[in-house]
Amino acid sequence: MSEHPGVLERLLSGDVTALARAITWAEAGDARFQRVLSGANERVGKGWRVGVTGPPGAGKSTLVNEMIGAHRAADRTVGVIAVDPSSPFTGGALLGDRIRMDGRSSDGGVFIRSMASRGSRGGIARATVDAVDAMDVFGFQELLVETVGVGQAEYDVVGAADTVLVVLCPGAGDGVQALKAGILEVADVLCVNKADLPGAERLVSDLEEAVELRAVGLRDGWITPVISCSAGKAEGIAEVMSALASHREWLEEGRLREHRSVRRLAQVRRAVAEALDVELWEAAGWRDRASHLLENGKAHYDVVADLINGLRDAVREKTEGSTKER
Repeated sequence: MSEHPGVLERLLSGDVTALARAITWAEAGDARFQRVLSGANERVGKGWRVGVTGPPGAGKSTLVNEMIGAHRAADRTVGVIAVDPSSPFTGGALLGDRIRMDGRSSDGGVFIRSMASRGSRGGIARATVDAVDAMDVFGFQELLVETVGVGQAEYDVVGAADTVLVVLCPGAGDGVQALKAGILEVADVLCVNKADLPGAERLVSDLEEAVELRAVGLRDGWITPVISCSAGKAEGIAEVMSALASHREWLEEGRLREHRSVRRLAQVRRAVAEALDVELWEAAGWRDRASHLLENGKAHYDVVADLINGLRDAVREKTEGSTKER
């Protein structure tokens, strides 16, 4: 497959069409994207990444739209990845998040790309991190990732963000869900949107209590703030932005390098897992072997053990053979 001429150079020079092409390659798993990114790896990490997650209907897109406006008012450029749920049958997606942010598309300082989740269990499309890296290389200062909003399975957002904003709203059972440890562990900032609705104050109070209980015993730890806003009315946006800025300042007090290192390691692990899935399940014939064992009456856990033990034996033989050659 031939390299498209000058994509890296055009990307570095601020060509939006080159950015769009690079993200398309990332979504397709095209090896050309890997070459482009490798050629500009030193520019990855300059932009600040905020993941916006939470259950459907919490108003994430409306809030992201207001966050874009706040950044632009401060003359900061913004790149946005909006991950929408895709059909389990066709793989297509409505891409409604892009529709709700359409008013920003004419702003040259804003780039919005919608991506279909294509069955990603964590709420993040497979190529989301790659796409954010491409926007980072392009030079966007603020990078926003809005996820599908499937709830507690959405922890993969942490792997793509410096700061995670969890958006909840009253009257949707979010309070009960938020009190579970997982949501609190994901959130760097908790936001109760639609604060004008009944039950908002109670939800804020419940969240603050849960955060306080979790904070007991933490040393030099970040205490997750609980902010209320009404994004649809553009109320409380400044408070949300201030909380996000405070978390950034906290990380930049000597914690950012380790924070990002953990994130990148998680990215590598996911990529290795995906590659091994293809190599072992398809190329190495695991699918056929598993089918054969199941058809012969083996329990599925026994099939798993058979495959893993076979892999261990192969690795051991290869290691011993390398040792003997030395």
